[in-house]
Amino acid sequence: MGIQLVDFLCQLSLILITAKLSGILMRKLGLPQVLGFIVAGILLGPAIWGLFMEVKADTIFPISRNGYLDAFAEVGVIFVMFTAGLETNLEDIKNTGVISVLIALAGVILPLAAGFGLGALFLPDEEWHTWLFIGTIITATSVGITVEVLRELGKLQTKVGTIIMSAAIIDDVLGIIVLSVILSISGGNAVSSPVLDLINPNGNIAINIIWIFAFFVFAIGVGILLSKLFKFIEKKTPHTRRIPILSIATCLMYAFIAERVFGVADITGAYVAGLILSTNQASAQYVDRKVTINSYTLFAPIFFAGIGIKISFEGFTLNVLWFSLAFVFTAILTKIIGCGGVARCFKFSWKDCARIGVGMITRGEVALIVTEKGIAGGLLAPQYRAIVVMLVMVSSLLAPILLKLLYRKDDETPLPTKQELEEGHFE
Repeated sequence: MGIQLVDFLCQLSLILITAKLSGILMRKLGLPQVLGFIVAGILLGPAIWGLFMEVKADTIFPISRNGYLDAFAEVGVIFVMFTAGLETNLEDIKNTGVISVLIALAGVILPLAAGFGLGALFLPDEEWHTWLFIGTIITATSVGITVEVLRELGKLQTKVGTIIMSAAIIDDVLGIIVLSVILSISGGNAVSSPVLDLINPNGNIAINIIWIFAFFVFAIGVGILLSKLFKFIEKKTPHTRRIPILSIATCLMYAFIAERVFGVADITGAYVAGLILSTNQASAQYVDRKVTINSYTLFAPIFFAGIGIKISFEGFTLNVLWFSLAFVFTAILTKIIGCGGVARCFKFSWKDCARIGVGMITRGEVALIVTEKGIAGGLLAPQYRAIVVMLVMVSSLLAPILLKLLYRKDDETPLPTKQELEEGHFE
């Protein structure tokens, strides 16, 4: 057994033990488990050990990183996005209709525009691609914490709860699409498509965008056939191991085709694969349980711990600190104003508008994944990785506190009946 592989086994053991302990601590504090994984990476990486001794950047104390860990991390992020797609209930989006779509659009457009302005203000020497990417990071919404709080309060199956969940899902889809477009038009080295290079050697932006949309046409077309195939298999042999195996194979192939053929980020392919398979809810739930066990037992802790390991406080100047504070403030405020403002246009009460806005402020896995893809693509300097971790931590702490305050008096608009939904009544 090679020395590098033996070193990797040691790293794997250290990461899993530290990540699990940190994850348990975060859960006790009412915070997302992924924050514990990131903290584990910080504890093992140069951000801490570099204060006491001279260590190489991107090192897991006391052993240097190697390719095995990066490969596991890449598989981890693909599985995380795949399960996010599997857990999407398209019926919820359909039932809440136009209101969720408009709230989600506001929750993407306003943060995107504000992030662009923030980038131009604090990073004037960077190109506009970087400014747009700053906005892209804050478009995604992690609804996991909000869902847990609403469930605890008994408000998950209300109109506000359903709208928050649906709008957050749409937010993530739009954010991932925007990421793919930016990586493609900026020539980011995170996406490498020999096919796209062949048909568009000069890097024409219009052709890049058309080719990205061609991926979604292809994905949906093939997805319709796959959905029928999986329904047939589920009917003939329900809940057998062949279903999760074929599902994982579909996920990996979609990720490969997305990046190598269409120049779209591999995580987009994995997410779309999950969305397609989610249409068959019975098998999707079964597959989700199987994939989640592998993902959150092994692959996901490595990916999120890897983010912590990469964090370094070198170059963290006063300007970066001010940028961090402005970034967190902007990310939270634009979601509240954008999403809550659209809800007000549909004659929700001011308190319900505030609940919807606050419910959309949390950031988590998708924001971290988008950040890593952008850094890998050269859109953002690595020292800004820490500001996204700060956003995840602040928003994860703030959302539960504000939601519980907003629900102290139970006067929420009741969930509309089926007839009201069909007639389009939201008052």
